[in-house]
Amino acid sequence: MFTSTGSSGLYKAPVSKSLLLVPSALSLLLALVLPHSQKFFVYDLQAVKDDLQIWRLISGRIICLDLKDTFCSSLLIYNFRIFERRYGSRKFASFLLGSWVLSAVGDFILVEAVGYSFGVTAARNLPSGFLAPVFALFVPFYCSIPRVQVAHILGPLSITNKTLIYILGLQLFTSGSYIWIVAISGLVSGICYNSRMLQVHEVLYVPSWMAKFCAWTLEPLFSSSEPTSEARVGMGATVDIQRQQRMELLDRQLMLSQFAQVRRQRQQQGGMINWNRLFPPLRQRRNVNYQDGRRSEQPASPPLEVSEEQVARLMEMGFSRGDALEALRASNNDLNVATHFLLQH
Repeated sequence: MFTSTGSSGLYKAPVSKSLLLVPSALSLLLALVLPHSQKFFVYDLQAVKDDLQIWRLISGRIICLDLKDTFCSSLLIYNFRIFERRYGSRKFASFLLGSWVLSAVGDFILVEAVGYSFGVTAARNLPSGFLAPVFALFVPFYCSIPRVQVAHILGPLSITNKTLIYILGLQLFTSGSYIWIVAISGLVSGICYNSRMLQVHEVLYVPSWMAKFCAWTLEPLFSSSEPTSEARVGMGATVDIQRQQRMELLDRQLMLSQFAQVRRQRQQQGGMINWNRLFPPLRQRRNVNYQDGRRSEQPASPPLEVSEEQVARLMEMGFSRGDALEALRASNNDLNVATHFLLQH
């Protein structure tokens, strides 16, 4: 798993599962069994413009004809399923629908601009597939997913929980000659839909009646069972990284159990729980001296200085400023642990 948000598998992500199974299966079918039918799924904007073949806007922008693009886009959709779990299937599907429609308009504009400026006819070479919405998902991924350092390489350079996602996006971006047109239109459509100022989400969305119909008919086909609790280990992790991740997982489980116990005790007393007393900073807990079998007493330290940037990141996720401040102070300014606290409670 590339990111640290959400559990493994496709639990509570039926839209993501359908996008993984159906287009990928059709791509393999066209490549291996029905290669003569690929001509009906070519993304040809010139044919749409001159011959009014509107159906190509649908067929050419859903199924990938290049298996490399199918593989990369499927991996990205699998990792972007965290947004469906966080916002719900209807809102996630609305984002995909809105970015899909906006990017189609963007493709037309960019193709005409390239042809007018450089005299290059790129309309017959645009890559097919559900690519523009995948690039659009990089916008909320960049804005709302915390960046957590995993390892250092070459001094100042570091590997984070988001590095491999960006590498996959770069691989997809460089897979074809004119895929940059689809990528730019997808990123712009993601910015437009993600921006509350433009109010695009109030125009392009999945109606409630359609969401209910799909939940009744299609969700039973693409739903997944809840995964069993297991330690999450990053792909390609070394033994040291695996050990560190398991230690962090144990720390979080310990803190969550302590939080639940104290919350039950103070449920009838009212008031706010003192997070700093309940959850000492991780660095202090790991450096405690256990030589005599007991911890040394330390004087109370002043309140920890909290980064306003991290507070803003948590508030963008929908948490209140007070909860964000308390969680960051309790986790010693560890944005990933603070997010984990707030999502669990």
